Amino acid sequence: MIDRREALALLASVPTAAAFSITAREVESAHRAVQKAAGGYAPTFFDRHEYETVRLLVDLLIPGDERSGSATDAGVPEFIDFMMTDEPERQIAMRGGLAWLDNECRDRFGTSFVEASAVERTSLLDEIAWPERASPGLSHGVGFFNAFRDLTATGFFTSKMGMEDLDYRGNVYVTEWTGCPPEALRKLGLDP
Repeated sequence: MIDRREALALLASVPTAAAFSITAREVESAHRAVQKAAGGYAPTFFDRHEYETVRLLVDLLIPGDERSGSATDAGVPEFIDFMMTDEPERQIAMRGGLAWLDNECRDRFGTSFVEASAVERTSLLDEIAWPERASPGLSHGVGFFNAFRDLTATGFFTSKMGMEDLDYRGNVYVTEWTGCPPEALRKLGLDP
C-alpha cells in the first residue's frame, strides 16, 4: 500500500493530464487488444485492489442506463489497463492517483475508496470533480480525477458501445443533399 506522502510524491512527479493524454493510434491499439482478450481479460498493470477501484470509478463516471451499458460493460477498465501497460510513462500518475483516492478516504472515512459507502465516495468525488470549485489542498486529486475522467470518456466513446450510444455512423455516402434538416436549423435559431 502506498501512503499519503508517497501518493502525493508520485502525483507531483508527473503532470497527470499529460500522462493520460493519448493518440488515436493508441486508442485503436487498446481496443484491438481488449477485443482479443474478450471474456478472459486479466489485468497486467493493476493489482487486484487497483483494478477493483478502476472498475468502480469508471462506472461512477459512466453508469449504465436505458441507452447503453456502463463503462465496465464497454471494456473501459481493460482499455485503461492496456494503456498503462503499453505506455509505462503513464503508470506513476495512475498508481499515485489511485493511492491518493484510498488515502483520502482512509483519512476521512477510515476505509478505502472501494469499501467506502456510496455517499462517502460521492462526497469526495464532488469535491474534486470541478477544478474551479475545489480547495487548493485537493489539487493533486483534482488533477488525477479530471485526467482519469477524460481517459474513461475516451475509452467509452471510442468503443463499439460508445459509438452506438452516440449514434455515430462514420463516413456515410450522401446520395442527395437536400439541405440542413429543419430541426437542426431551428436548434441554431434559424428559420427552416
